[in-house]
Amino acid sequence: QVQVVESGGGLVQAGGSLRLSCAVSGSTFSINAIGWYRQAPGNQRELVASITSEGSASYADSVKGRFTISRDNAKSTVYLQMNSLKPEDTAVYYCNAHRRVSVVITGDFRSWGQGTQVTVSS
Repeated sequence: QVQVVESGGGLVQAGGSLRLSCAVSGSTFSINAIGWYRQAPGNQRELVASITSEGSASYADSVKGRFTISRDNAKSTVYLQMNSLKPEDTAVYYCNAHRRVSVVITGDFRSWGQGTQVTVSS
């Protein structure tokens, strides 16, 4: 079973940057698609960015041009570089992994990690 541990969140001023990390274990990392998601209070969890096993990345329109997802297969880790942060980016950020890209897109996972809090002050 895939296990994930998110880290790197914090408090940052608007316009600042953060880099989130997602350590994945319990499966062959290189064959998994990975997704970064976020959930703000009162909102549903939403897919922010995803990357396939081949390294193809996709982004939500709200973060396109500001966030970059990347993966290091040797370290079984995925990163989310977040630049030009806005107060509306404030949320708990989660990652998850699956062999099927379709599962990553729908976010239909049995379990989630604890996430990492990102707070952007205005």
